[in-house]
Amino acid sequence: MFSPRHSAFRILLIACTSAAALALSGCSEEKAETKEIVRPVKVVEIAAIDTSRTLSYSGTVRARTEMNLGFRVNGKITERLVDVGQRVKSGDLLARIDPSDYQLALTSAKASLDAAERQVETTQLARIRAEQLFAKNVAPKSQLEQATLGYNQAVATRDSARSALDQATNQVSYTDLKSDQNGIVTAVSADIGQVVGSGTPVVSVAVDGEKEVLVAIPETDIGQFKLGKVVTVGFWSDAALMLQGKVREVAGSAEPQSRTFAVRISLPNDQNVLLGMTAGILAAAADTKQLVSIPLSALAKKDDQPIVWTVDRAAETVHSRPVEVADFTGDGVRIAEGLKPGDVVVAAGTQFMTEGLKVKLDSEAAQQSAAAENTQLVR
Repeated sequence: MFSPRHSAFRILLIACTSAAALALSGCSEEKAETKEIVRPVKVVEIAAIDTSRTLSYSGTVRARTEMNLGFRVNGKITERLVDVGQRVKSGDLLARIDPSDYQLALTSAKASLDAAERQVETTQLARIRAEQLFAKNVAPKSQLEQATLGYNQAVATRDSARSALDQATNQVSYTDLKSDQNGIVTAVSADIGQVVGSGTPVVSVAVDGEKEVLVAIPETDIGQFKLGKVVTVGFWSDAALMLQGKVREVAGSAEPQSRTFAVRISLPNDQNVLLGMTAGILAAAADTKQLVSIPLSALAKKDDQPIVWTVDRAAETVHSRPVEVADFTGDGVRIAEGLKPGDVVVAAGTQFMTEGLKVKLDSEAAQQSAAAENTQLVR
């Protein structure tokens, strides 16, 4: 026989057990009703294979011929008559050095020539006198020979003095630095008061005529630039100005500091192209590998390995795929290995992707071409 207390305890235990069972049943039903997460994504479809690429580099417009002018004698600069950007004509005076010493040398040369000419006159009279005496058998032949030799020596001394005078005259004229051709002053390397040696560049003049663009090309792309190759040239100052240039010269060795190769591209005559303008070139380059292009936002990384997230259309799930990056362009990244035409790649939100995640394609941007060509000049 159970006491009333035991009966009450039993009833309480049964009630608790029933409540716990109902609670567990409710949790199971709640879990069963939980829906699987489906994330909407924006994708691109690899639509074509890019077998060529566009090379883009910046350069500077320069004159095809540029003269670095310097004095032909040593001296101290006393005048500089031109500034950078000034237009000069052939024969215009650019700078002058102190001519005092050279004028003194000219005066000395003139005096030496006068003395030499007087000596010639004196020896000529002696030779004529010796010839007359020898003709009358008054003087021996040796005296005539000696007079003739003295005259010849005096003539040689006069000729040497005349050459020295010409040289001194030239030295004085060399104290004036003049332009050889029409052009524009592009640089001034020395100023008033500076002592310069012969041949030291003082003024640089860009000669009027053909212009060109000087571009520095890295060694990875220098093989794409051959003599005569046609490239498109644009200018930062005028986006509408586009010219067709040709590769005129390719340096045979790289610059020691930059390790780049100087490439000169000749330009057609156009009055809107001015010296010193910044220009950009576009040149087509054939690739040895077939490359596909994707947006930069589609590239992710997993375990330090570049990957993309591809979409399985049938299962509507995403899966990571390792890829090999070829290079980066102005509008994305080019992939050398890992993708092929027809693959669907997640274009944005790659940080939210997990293996096998259910996704829903964005109906407005379900497919976008990943083979966009870079047709505008990179600035």
